[in-house]
Amino acid sequence: MSANLLFLLKTVIIAIVEGITEFLPISSTGHMIIVGHFINFTGEYATFFEVVIQLGAILAIVVLYWKKISESLKPNNLLVPGRPGFKLWLNMIIAFIPAAVIGLVFKKKIDKYLFNTLTVAVAMIVGGTLLIIIENSFRKSRHSTRDLESVSPIQALKIGVFQCLSLWPGMSRSASTIMGGWVSGLSTPAAAEFSFFLAIPTMIAASGLDIIKDRPHMNSIELIALILGFIVSFLVALLVVEKFINFLKKKPMRVFAIYRILIGIVLLVLAALKVITITK
Repeated sequence: MSANLLFLLKTVIIAIVEGITEFLPISSTGHMIIVGHFINFTGEYATFFEVVIQLGAILAIVVLYWKKISESLKPNNLLVPGRPGFKLWLNMIIAFIPAAVIGLVFKKKIDKYLFNTLTVAVAMIVGGTLLIIIENSFRKSRHSTRDLESVSPIQALKIGVFQCLSLWPGMSRSASTIMGGWVSGLSTPAAAEFSFFLAIPTMIAASGLDIIKDRPHMNSIELIALILGFIVSFLVALLVVEKFINFLKKKPMRVFAIYRILIGIVLLVLAALKVITITK
């Protein structure tokens, strides 16, 4: 296999991982770090690639929820206080602010100290444990908010505070916001949908900042890989999101929590045995 073909294969693998994991509560960043370590897809370009293909997964949300998004953005809906579109995007702004502020302030330290296999493994275990505890405590609340239009600004703020947990790679943005939704009184499907919509401004802002600041010089094969990865992550996410929502309507998320904990333990054991290193 030629070097270029092998390189493209690695980028497709990472893109598939991103598409599957971006909206599941198991951490897309954590999985890309782990898989990238095992297939030797690391370095400046790999980091940039992982950022860009997240936008492909976000595009899947825009496509799947286009009817609701386009309706919410109509001027007579978006610009009139009290209207569903105004409430929806006001809540997204409120929920976006906490992680945006903390992320900007601590970005250099997060990049330096938290983007490695060991910290991801610990985050997997901590996040999985929190999922089980919070789901058992709050998921079946009798007063659950069951649709996005009914979410209050206070609930949005609580979700935004929980999203700060996702700044720790391996915690998962999806898991953090869904847990925040449970604590705030949202039903599981409503919490997941809030997580999807919140991903739009959050990931566009985070990815846009990284693209502007950290864009590497690329050759033709790297540019092709970037386009291919974007398309693959979009298509895979398109398939995963709808199935995930249908799953949440019927079953608890304990299976994802157990998976996270097991993966975290395996990684810690491999690190202890020096089978893997603790660097990205």
